Amino acid sequence: MDRWATFDCYGTLVDWNAGIGRELARVLGGDEQRLLARYHQVEPEVQRADPALGYRQVMARVLEEIAGEEDVTVPDSERDALGRSLPSWPVFPDAPPALAELRRRGWKLGVLTNSDRDLIEASIETIGVPFDIVIPAGEIDSYKPAHRHWEEFFARTDADRAAHVHVAQSHAHDIIATDELGIPSIWINRLGEVAEPPATRELRDLTAMPDAADELVPAS
Repeated sequence: MDRWATFDCYGTLVDWNAGIGRELARVLGGDEQRLLARYHQVEPEVQRADPALGYRQVMARVLEEIAGEEDVTVPDSERDALGRSLPSWPVFPDAPPALAELRRRGWKLGVLTNSDRDLIEASIETIGVPFDIVIPAGEIDSYKPAHRHWEEFFARTDADRAAHVHVAQSHAHDIIATDELGIPSIWINRLGEVAEPPATRELRDLTAMPDAADELVPAS
């Protein structure tokens, strides 16, 4: 029986707050944390309004909306600033060794991401650990927290639901959805948030994640 661990990427494996915040401050000026907080409010609204919109276009649309609120004109050369910068967003140092350890223990790895194929592939190359399946939002016209990513995962892999764990940082995008679907989850609560419903396991980073995954789905 194959054991599967699926992951959200941005926020879990890649530090998207650092990447997005840096670009927002560079392009728009002003307080980086305030701009970042506003970005996280606007992005889900754009995704819900048009689930078929590619993630690069989502980021451009969010940038444009925040620029309007800030009374800043974004030049044409900067409209794709977030998408262009994404491949350089930093990988969390704990991610590659934790993923490599999971593979060493025999787990198959997947990514369920609110991104596009070219963007996630660039990030995976930076992470440096291969994945067995990648399901980007841009190929299924759906953004988490909608359930389509998980439905596609099970349809494409025929994975045993009793041998699957989902790992993510975003409570709103991933942990609520896995709770609704009855999927065991490991919440990588990097920001020290308090939220309901609880995940099956909660960790502050990925260091102990392989052990937690083994506890949820022991090797046969």
